[in-house]
Amino acid sequence: MHRLVWLATVAAWLGCNLSASTEHTREKLRNAHLPRIHELVQRDVEAHRGAVEQAGDKLTPGFGLKDTDRREREMRSALRVLQDPRRGIEAFVASPMSFLAAVDRDGVVVARDRNPDRMKGQDFKTRFQVVAGALEGRPGMALGEFFAEDPEAPSSWSLLFAAPADKNGQVEGAILAGIPLARLAQRLSRQLRVENAGEIEKGLGLWVYLYKGDRIFHWDTPPEVDAALPDAARRREGLRSSSTGFEDKARVTGELYLYGVYPLPEIGPDVGVVIFRSES
Repeated sequence: MHRLVWLATVAAWLGCNLSASTEHTREKLRNAHLPRIHELVQRDVEAHRGAVEQAGDKLTPGFGLKDTDRREREMRSALRVLQDPRRGIEAFVASPMSFLAAVDRDGVVVARDRNPDRMKGQDFKTRFQVVAGALEGRPGMALGEFFAEDPEAPSSWSLLFAAPADKNGQVEGAILAGIPLARLAQRLSRQLRVENAGEIEKGLGLWVYLYKGDRIFHWDTPPEVDAALPDAARRREGLRSSSTGFEDKARVTGELYLYGVYPLPEIGPDVGVVIFRSES
């Protein structure tokens, strides 16, 4: 009898501790990690908006070159220089962007910042409204979808920043930078892990993913955590109940994690973050 009472007491104590731990983790997700992610995203958005405008100012003369081969070569070289730690634009030096490109006044890509250059010659004005806006003198940001060469491979989504390159009020072209959502997710995950390194050294699990619609984007995350991600139906269900986000539990190789699913309207509609944190 005494043993049963003792077991019940221990179970109750463990239950209380688990509940307290869960509440602590939920508090960390919503009131510490999420605000920090909003701050990091906003900082990147503002930095890249400013950087493409600076790039437009610097590269305007290159659009005036009549020799198209020379224009392509010099533009590509200049786009690389803009990312050089000594001579470039600060926001581009440590940027998670995957490309920086120059687009002529007709909306056709003159060059991107590397070879091989599969973007050269593509009509980005028709394809991306943010480029069309820049060619009308309006800098902007939007999401853009890129398709792989392999038709069976999934497309990728990038955050696009575009700005006009103008001379005396005459738009000569545009500069376009793209940050894949997978790279942005990696950047956010790494930053949070750096800032919580002390707890991680003691065993804390902490990872960041991005979603757009039914898709999830991530890089360098553990496969066992990937396997525990809430699917699109679960994300939609939770966000219908709480438009500002929700939390839930998941088991990862036997360890209890809490995850939070939260919209990121500063990136775009139907885009958000999934933060995984182990119980601590």
